[in-house]
Amino acid sequence: MLRIRQIVFVVRDLATTSRHLAELLALDPPFRDPGVAEFGIDNAVYAFGDQFIELISPIKDGTAAGRHLERRGEGGYMLILQTDDFGRDRARIRALDVRTVWEKELPDIRAMHLHPKDIGGAIVSIDQPVPAASWRWGGAWRRQEGRRGDQRVVAVTVEVTRPRERAQRWAQVLGLDAMPAEGEERIGLTQGSIGFVPDRGRGEGLAGWTWQVADLASVRRVARDQGLAVEGDRVVLFGADVTLMQH
Repeated sequence: MLRIRQIVFVVRDLATTSRHLAELLALDPPFRDPGVAEFGIDNAVYAFGDQFIELISPIKDGTAAGRHLERRGEGGYMLILQTDDFGRDRARIRALDVRTVWEKELPDIRAMHLHPKDIGGAIVSIDQPVPAASWRWGGAWRRQEGRRGDQRVVAVTVEVTRPRERAQRWAQVLGLDAMPAEGEERIGLTQGSIGFVPDRGRGEGLAGWTWQVADLASVRRVARDQGLAVEGDRVVLFGADVTLMQH
């Protein structure tokens, strides 16, 4: 099992961006994780169904997040995947000589951030929470009631220079199969997928998401009120393209 559990945006103005995201999706107040200070950032983590949307912003000079803002601007920064066998995945990743830039083993979660130069396109983390339904990085979180508790990130899009090559590399590292789909390379996950498309000039990185939302009409309306670029069911949000689907 390997599924999308958390996605991360890097932004310049954390307070304003957090407010706009909460209004857009009618989310509960976020978790503010003091532990991310070791990376020189501040954050806000919102529960989205049983997944999470995290916003980060640098608070010190010389951070990876700050360099990302200088290179690509605001947008997708990191993808966190949940596994059901951390030991298996770590053994495979080490056998492929993929470096990690950060690892943590705690009683309730094990995590490793893969070096982006060894996988290409983005920072990817592989995490195994114990129990599987828990999530330390979300704090004392809860699923929202009703249909909002079933909202979901269903797909991720990565811009890369060589989509087929990158898809094959990600599939190898993640222990999955890469498959062409509608003109793009795509990797199937449990309850989701990762697609790879040509770089449009910003450099490689996480460029888009597909979200199933509880109230599509409301999200579109709030997006327009916030001055976001809306075209049909697509919204440009914090430098990334978000495709919206009715849950």
